[in-house]
Amino acid sequence: MQLVVARIGRAHGIKGEVTVEVRTDEPELRLGPGAVLATEPASTGPLTVETGRVHSGRLLLRFAGVGDRTGAEALRNTLLIAEVDPQDMPEDPDEYYDHQLMDLDVVLTDGTEIGRITEITHLPSQDLFIVERPDGTEVMIPFVEEIVTEIDLVEQRAVIDPPPGLIDDNAVVAAGSDDDEGAGTGPDGAAKGESS
Repeated sequence: MQLVVARIGRAHGIKGEVTVEVRTDEPELRLGPGAVLATEPASTGPLTVETGRVHSGRLLLRFAGVGDRTGAEALRNTLLIAEVDPQDMPEDPDEYYDHQLMDLDVVLTDGTEIGRITEITHLPSQDLFIVERPDGTEVMIPFVEEIVTEIDLVEQRAVIDPPPGLIDDNAVVAAGSDDDEGAGTGPDGAAKGESS
């Protein structure tokens, strides 16, 4: 099975290094020296990682046969693809590969169906599940343990306990300070954001 593990960014310096946007939790394994990666577009690769280092919080790679800035710039926006055994599991039991999470049914803790995962977006701060609801609309669910309480690969489902407003329009608005006249009240004058 092929998985996208990184996207090449801009050239760094004049010796052929490039920045990469990492899309794997195992960069040392997938992007280490000697790794041979397929590419998208395919005409760019395959590429063999020659060196890798971290500079100012960014991973920099240099590929065999790419020795100058011009060659590095030509690789910009190329996706790097690793061949992964579909039976492989990440070392950490709380981590998953994207292909394991795709198409999982998303349900609330009481079993109410929300939809199914159609895409996973990797952001610097967290990952997001893009969930298609039965009516065709989409909702974004942060993949954090406070919200996603269980991933059951056997039952092919993700159980979520979302805060108010995440998957519906019943958001709770926090009340303002006592100094704010009229703050924290709804149209009927009732206080919002207070729990009973």
